[in-house]
Order: sequence, then C-alpha cells, then structure tokens
Amino acid sequence: MFVFRTIQKDNTYVLEQNLYVCVLISKRKIHNTKAATSRLLSLDVLRGITIAGMIMVNNPGSWGSIYAPLGHAEWNGLTPTDLVFPFFMFIMGVSMFLSYKKFEFKFSGRTFTKLLRRSVLLFLIGLGIGWFSLFLRGLRSEELIGLPVFERIIQAANNFENIRILGVLQRLALVSFFGSLIVLLFKPKHIPWIIGFILVAYWAIIYLSGSMELSSNSLIAIIDRNILGEAHMYTSHLADGSAIAFDPEGILSTLPCIAHVLLGFWAGKLISETKDLGEKIQKLFIFGTIIMFIGFLIDYGFPINKKIWSSSFVLTTCGLASLLLGLLIWIIDIKEKKRWSVFFESFGVNPMFVYVVGAVLSILLSNIGFQYMEKWTSIKGFVYNQWLLPVFGDYTGSLVFALIFVTICWYIGHILYKKKIYIKL
Repeated sequence: MFVFRTIQKDNTYVLEQNLYVCVLISKRKIHNTKAATSRLLSLDVLRGITIAGMIMVNNPGSWGSIYAPLGHAEWNGLTPTDLVFPFFMFIMGVSMFLSYKKFEFKFSGRTFTKLLRRSVLLFLIGLGIGWFSLFLRGLRSEELIGLPVFERIIQAANNFENIRILGVLQRLALVSFFGSLIVLLFKPKHIPWIIGFILVAYWAIIYLSGSMELSSNSLIAIIDRNILGEAHMYTSHLADGSAIAFDPEGILSTLPCIAHVLLGFWAGKLISETKDLGEKIQKLFIFGTIIMFIGFLIDYGFPINKKIWSSSFVLTTCGLASLLLGLLIWIIDIKEKKRWSVFFESFGVNPMFVYVVGAVLSILLSNIGFQYMEKWTSIKGFVYNQWLLPVFGDYTGSLVFALIFVTICWYIGHILYKKKIYIKL
C-alpha cells in the first residue's frame, strides 16, 4: 500500500485515513469479485462434468461391451449414466435464474425474440446432427453405392422422411423456451406451486392412462406416433428384443422436464440470495436432501424412470444435482482446490459447442472408413478392434476408446478456453 503525505501537516492524518478506507473498500471489492467468480466456476465445473459425461457414455468403442454403470437402466431404475442429462438440465435452470435476474425477470419483446431465436437455433442444430448422420450412412448404403456420385449425394441428402424429429438438443430447446416463459411471466414465489402442479398432473396422466410400461400402447408412444409419425421416432427395444417406436425424448415426457429446469431455477434462487458460501452449501444440501427423499418416496407409486422422465426421476436427480453442486462449492470455493477443475472448465464454458463437435466427430468416425482385410471398416471400428481390443480387451477397450474420444473433445474446447473464446447461441 502506498501512502502519500501532503506538505500541510494538518491534512496528513486525514489523507492517510482516507487512503486507508479506500484500500479497505478496494480489497473488499476484489474479495467479492473473487467470490462471485468462484461461484460461477463451480457452476461451470458441474456443467463441464455433465458434458464430458454425456460425450463419454455416447461414444463407447462398442455398444455391445459397456460396463453396467455406463449404460442406461433398461426401464425402471437409475444408473450413473442416467444422471448426466438431468444434471445438465438442472444446471440450465440455475443459469436461467442468474441470467434473468439481471433483467429483474421482466418479460419484453426483445427478451422473447432472443429466447425464441436461441431455442429455434438449438432445435435446428439437433435436427441437423440427425440429418448429417443419416446422410453419411446413406452415402455408403448398398442401395446407393452403384449410382453416379452426384445422384448418390442427392438421394442420401433427401432423408427427411426418416429423420428423428426429437432428441437431446431438441429437448433442451423446448425446455429452455417454455421454462424461460414461465419464469418471465410468473413471480418467483409461484414457481414451487407450478413445479408441484406439473409433477402431480404428469403422474396422474401416466397412471390413469396405464402408461407405466414400455409399450406401443402407452400414451407417450401414441401421442408421438400420431403427431410425429413412427419414421420420425426413436426405436426402443423390449425385453424380448423386439423393436417398437418409443422416443425417450418424446412430446409428453417433455412436460416434467420443464419442472426439472424450474427446480434448477429455484436452486439458483437459493444460492443467489445468499452471500455466505457456507450458507449457500447449507441451503443446497437441505433443498437437495428434501426433494431427493420425496423422489425416493414417490418411487413406490411412480417408479424412477428416465425413459418416461417420471416425477420421481425429476425429484431424485435434481436432489442429487443440488447436493453435488453444494459439494463443488465447498471444494472449489471454500477449500480453493481448483487445479483439477481446469479440465472440466474447458467443457463448461462452451458446453453446447463442445457437445455438437463431439456429436459431429462421432458421426464422422463411425461413417468414414476404408478397406481392411478385404472388408470395409470405419475409423472407429479400426481403432477399437485393431488397436484397443487386443491390448485392453472388450469392455476396458471400449471404455478406453470413450476416454480417448473425450480427451479429443476436451482439447478442442481447451483451445477455445485458453484463448477466451466463448461461443454462445
């Protein structure tokens, strides 16, 4: 600290005192800024963990060789993999509160236009990824392999009759849009009531329609089939191996996802209105424990199920996400153990971009290949079967491939992170 003295002795003490006060204020501002940054860092790290997890579980070396925790539950139940997507949606809700708080949650034409543009763009990107996958598969299909190159490209590109309309990014777009409208049109104190109404109403709809089981006669499947068409739906498999059109990101199951995001919004409210880090953690742990406990209780009447996004699934996963966020705040903000978090920050600051890059790269590696041993093989198949399988075996080799893929995606995201390039929709 520098202290400047005046020539006039009478003013010396006053000037020193003023400078001391200014320094204290400056230190306090720096401390508060650091705390705010740390809070956001915790959120970025959790967001990065979920994106890294989503990329890893979506890209095993072989879908036939997956360790149980890295696969989804067949129907009812919960695996670590089932937590990844709902955790990201919870974080979306937390970020929603922090974003709209700047505008005092006021609805305006400008806000609506921006929200609509972002949601439509995210939805179209999801559709584009699906189209690109079908396009590359069409190029190497036996039906088109003998056609002239130009005609082959045209026919492969014309795959809209089979494109899946809904998916991960499409769900995020819908949930972001409707969730944002709710928080902008209703006062924050009304949000818990809206959450409760959505979850209870969804429970009643599923129970009264007899849609608790995976079936083509489920109301979830019927709505999607009549609005979207079977050709535009995800293909699920029954216990006997038979296939049915049943979309885990369907129209009806998007309803509880809105409640999911609103729970994240409420968690954002809890931590935003509290300055003390210890109190933040306390509120997150209490909030998370309560809703997780309620979720486990509801499980007896409405089983925890990701594919239909049951009300118990919403409460349980949001509770666990709240607990994990509290733990990260304790590790990163209070204990200041941050070196490990750099890896996940690179995912968390550009989540959508890295996820899309991972999806496109996965499609390329699975559909671009060459002749090997008189048989066509993809780049992914060659790396797994020829390099990893002989060394690590089937299951571990499949996991190693997924980890290598995550590392590649991380490197791309890390370049942007180091250059402070943030790609927002």
